[in-house]
Amino acid sequence: MNEGTNVGRMYFCPMHRDVKQTNPGKCPKCSMDLLPEGTRFAMLRHMTKNPMMIIGMVAIMVAVMAFIMLRGS
Repeated sequence: MNEGTNVGRMYFCPMHRDVKQTNPGKCPKCSMDLLPEGTRFAMLRHMTKNPMMIIGMVAIMVAVMAFIMLRGS
């Protein structure tokens, strides 16, 4: 493995932007994986790793759509 590939790269917690470090790891506040800065769609990619997050997002979307449909009648 090339040791120089992570030189100058910062990693951050997607939930706690104040948590930053120079190497990958876990956030000390929430234990989420730290992501490299500049990662496109980092939050979405991180959320899709956990099936419970996907289930939660779908449940919220269904509830909002049902509320809007029932309110309109």
